[in-house]
Amino acid sequence: MAGVMQKLLVASMFMWILPVVILYGFNNDLLPGSTTLSPHSLTLVSGFLAVVSVNVVIVFYICLALKEPADKHKPDASFVAEAKDSVKKLTSGVPSTDTALKKQE
Repeated sequence: MAGVMQKLLVASMFMWILPVVILYGFNNDLLPGSTTLSPHSLTLVSGFLAVVSVNVVIVFYICLALKEPADKHKPDASFVAEAKDSVKKLTSGVPSTDTALKKQE
């Protein structure tokens, strides 16, 4: 679980840092070619690249999440049994003894 949280934290940091660095670099003429752009073009290009950088980080994080082994995270057996029982009761029409369901009705 710590590995998943660490990946989320790193991805979140990059989603904040990269756009700020890109905007700062364009607005302070730190990136080559940004001095020849008009102010309007500079705003559009830097904003577009900042948005693209966030999307790249999101795609990278999704790829890392998909590479996680599926058998690594096992659900709690008692929770699964309880959930199956609940679904079976709802689909069979048998009145439920669950107090949370009675409150909803």
